[in-house]
Amino acid sequence: MIGGAFPLVRPFLHRLDPEAAHQLTIRSLAMAPALTPARDDARLSVAAMGLSFPNPVGLAAGYDKQCEVPDQLLALGFGFVELGGVTPRPQPGNPRPRVFRLAADGAVINRFGLNSDGLSRCRERLRRRKGRPGIVGVNLGANKDSADRIADYATLVAGLCGLADFLTINVSSPNTPGLRDLQGEAFLDALLARAVEARDRADEAAGTRTRLLLKIAPDLALDALDAMTATATTRGLDGLIVSNTTIARPDTLREAALGAETGGLSGRPLFSLSTRMLAQARLRVGEAMPLIGVGGVDCAEAAWTKIEAGASLVQLYTALIYEGPGLIPSIKEGILARLTAEGLDGLAPVVGRRAAEIAQG
Repeated sequence: MIGGAFPLVRPFLHRLDPEAAHQLTIRSLAMAPALTPARDDARLSVAAMGLSFPNPVGLAAGYDKQCEVPDQLLALGFGFVELGGVTPRPQPGNPRPRVFRLAADGAVINRFGLNSDGLSRCRERLRRRKGRPGIVGVNLGANKDSADRIADYATLVAGLCGLADFLTINVSSPNTPGLRDLQGEAFLDALLARAVEARDRADEAAGTRTRLLLKIAPDLALDALDAMTATATTRGLDGLIVSNTTIARPDTLREAALGAETGGLSGRPLFSLSTRMLAQARLRVGEAMPLIGVGGVDCAEAAWTKIEAGASLVQLYTALIYEGPGLIPSIKEGILARLTAEGLDGLAPVVGRRAAEIAQG
């Protein structure tokens, strides 16, 4: 499954139901040794959130939902991985089928609905890897039937502090009814206040420092983005992830029939929308808060554009389904080529330099 083997197995995987194929890849990774990845070129290193990332290319949440194979994923060459989403109590998510490949568009639609093994089991898996190298984050979500979703996030933060380098408050999944309502200013302020309080208390007790991030939707109106970035800044969050999947359906979709499926759209069709939102966020937070750009990263050029729009780090997932793990070194090599061409020793001068232009679309 690794590197050059992927083109040989891709036809087999893509004949399977997408969810079955994904489960097979997780099982395959679980049987692989967690090797130490090759050392990255120093020009790819990124200092953000008080952490030193070996390279800016990360794995987005949703791939390793149950926190089963973080070290095997890091061994593929990612600079960091984000696990989950994890919910307080186990829940099955939505009925199958709930994920669809739009191959002609390089896209996926999913409506998983935060299927999770729950906090207890995911916490135990993370506890077993404590002390191992590599930057690992966990995406957090509320239970679908929760009577107090703000309490759900506080419970998750308290339960996972010290076991991950960062925790992501995900209020932007389109597949849990009512979850995006928590992006409203009053709800979000109350949520972040509880989450920060839970983090500070847990970190003080454990002697750790856990970063808190917020993941936002690409479909926000700009006044809503104003409120969210202001609230995140006021509450002292460590970063923003821009963005989640979209409920929009671009007119350019070639897989029109599959495009009608309910759920969040990811992959190449999300790139322009998510990158504009990223640039808009950069204009609002300036250099005070690092941003992680996600949505449609499928090549070095896409990653470079995200960085120019304001991302200190980028994440990908959907492109792995079509390109395989060889995409990771390809993106890193492409970024290095751009740095060499411009005579730069690192990415810091690139971050956000075209934000104003890209924000206008």
